[in-house]
Amino acid sequence: MKKFITTIKNIFSIEELRNRILATLGFLVIFRLGSFVVLPGVDPTQLVDADGGIFGILNSLLGGSFSRASIFGLGIMPYISASIVIQLMTVAVPSFQKMQKEGESGRKKLTQITRVLTILVTLAQSFGYIKTAIIAPGAVSPSVDPTLFMVSSMILLTAGTMFCMWLGEKITDKGIGNGISMLIMIGIISSLPAAAINEFYVTNGLNRALFSLVEIVALFFVVIVTVALVQATRRIPVQYAKQVVGGKVYGGQRQFIPLKVNASGVMPIIFAQALMILPTLIGQIWAENSDFWLKVTQAFVNPFSWQYNLVFALLIIAFTFFYTAITVNPSSMADDLKRNGGFVPGIKPGKPTSDFIGDVMDKITLPGSIFLAIIAILPTFAYNAGVGQSFSYFYGGTSLLIMVGVILDTLQQIESYLLMRHYEGMMKSGKMRGRSQNMAVA
Repeated sequence: MKKFITTIKNIFSIEELRNRILATLGFLVIFRLGSFVVLPGVDPTQLVDADGGIFGILNSLLGGSFSRASIFGLGIMPYISASIVIQLMTVAVPSFQKMQKEGESGRKKLTQITRVLTILVTLAQSFGYIKTAIIAPGAVSPSVDPTLFMVSSMILLTAGTMFCMWLGEKITDKGIGNGISMLIMIGIISSLPAAAINEFYVTNGLNRALFSLVEIVALFFVVIVTVALVQATRRIPVQYAKQVVGGKVYGGQRQFIPLKVNASGVMPIIFAQALMILPTLIGQIWAENSDFWLKVTQAFVNPFSWQYNLVFALLIIAFTFFYTAITVNPSSMADDLKRNGGFVPGIKPGKPTSDFIGDVMDKITLPGSIFLAIIAILPTFAYNAGVGQSFSYFYGGTSLLIMVGVILDTLQQIESYLLMRHYEGMMKSGKMRGRSQNMAVA
């Protein structure tokens, strides 16, 4: 306990770190307050319950703003959808590939395109949200003109999403952690207390005390496995050639390239979750006139159906490979090693090293993506075992993976500030598990 208090004092003794933490908390408070501002003309007491089905998952990711018909009702999800499209374009379209290779100027262009696309996606999703989601006809005041309500609500929802996107960018620039992931995480955490109270007090009561204990133990082990997956690394040994300068010998030591088994983090889950909403939103528009879309809607509106979980798992595996491919560049790693006089023992420098690193990444990404998919669909197994629907979301899936990934990433950033200022790290070893002071290539 004494060490923990000392660490907290060290954190707030660093002015830059203290300002970043306070800025992050301030932005998150603004985000939470905005989630309670209801669209003009909507009666909150007449809204449709969104605790179940795919809308229940979306509502938990958005911290309840979806079910409250808030101005942040769509949250950051349209921005994520737009980011998916742009990242796919950087792989398939030569002009986008060129922009990606232009460095900072190219990234700025892609960011601007993503923002414009976010507006278009939000306008489309806001129309579906108002027409087919939780705003029942009786929830809109009779004195409000339907056309005016539609137009004003679409504008407000779009403005709300763009404001959330701005908050996320500000958290990334001025705060701690990845801003977009942070906004999603705070929405998830906000729904945890109510789900826990409902599960262990209202639903279970004293008659199911033993079952509650089993639930807690199972959740504990699921969290451990999730942390192990997020932190697991494959270390590739690197040897540096000895150099004699002024009678002194430099280099010659062995270091390591730490390749993460889950190099893509939580992004495949977020991307896949964003796409899983589309079949339901599109299907509900045409379900009345099409048997096909009616079946699609019935299958994908239930997050515990086998169709939903199969498609969800496959999307996660695909996005894990895709996101890893665009974030980890074996050629760049091989060039950096060659330029700094390093080599992998038994592997020739240059392209053979690049091929070797790429092959290792493929081998560790496959089991990593499968384990990620399994953890993502664990809530279905928990629900079928008798866990309450709202609390089962925390037995893996999007909720748990995002929380673990974002919290670990934030702790690592905080620890890096402590170590730079020569303070002891947050862990007893002086560094978090998964980080290495012998990194050859970042």
